[in-house]
Amino acid sequence: MPQMAGSSTAEPPAFFFDLASPAAYLAAERALQVLPGVEWVPVLARELLGAESFEAFRCAEERDIVLAGMERAAAAYGLQPLRWPDPFPFDSLFAMRVATYAKQIGRTVAFAQAAFRQAYAGGRSLADPDHVAIAAAACEMHPAAVVKAADLRGVQQALRDATARAVALGVRDVPAVWTGQLVVHGEAQLERAADELVAAI
Repeated sequence: MPQMAGSSTAEPPAFFFDLASPAAYLAAERALQVLPGVEWVPVLARELLGAESFEAFRCAEERDIVLAGMERAAAAYGLQPLRWPDPFPFDSLFAMRVATYAKQIGRTVAFAQAAFRQAYAGGRSLADPDHVAIAAAACEMHPAAVVKAADLRGVQQALRDATARAVALGVRDVPAVWTGQLVVHGEAQLERAADELVAAI
């Protein structure tokens, strides 16, 4: 079930994602249409209190059931068949720092979509900086600038701050949408989040 949390803060609506999350990929492919104009915010899911861990399945069968469900969801949304990166799950820290840099230069959505597609349509792990660089190049971010930016303290702190912001709002996993009044979790709940956004106006 999606979890929701309320807050009295005046924080604007936001779509929180981590490139390591296949559920966030499924949501990102629909978010521009379902949630137009909402800010995209890269965060580290591993720092969230209730984040899904794809390393924590009790057995291979349980893992296969969950991944097959995501494959069916991708097909239902009309997306390309999911191709699972090797390894999966992968460490997204470098990619999320690049996503944070992309946000600072106004290319959050373009980079996130390119990187998600590298991972889950192309089957390429974003733990590999070369795969991240390919996604960056697709949205006119120079590979050398991307590598340099990922090492900048300001970029690293911005990612920590965004993650702390998500935690403060009540985000427990990704994808999540902050409507301005509450958090709606889950890729299957984007339409509900959109309805909440309209109700909040």
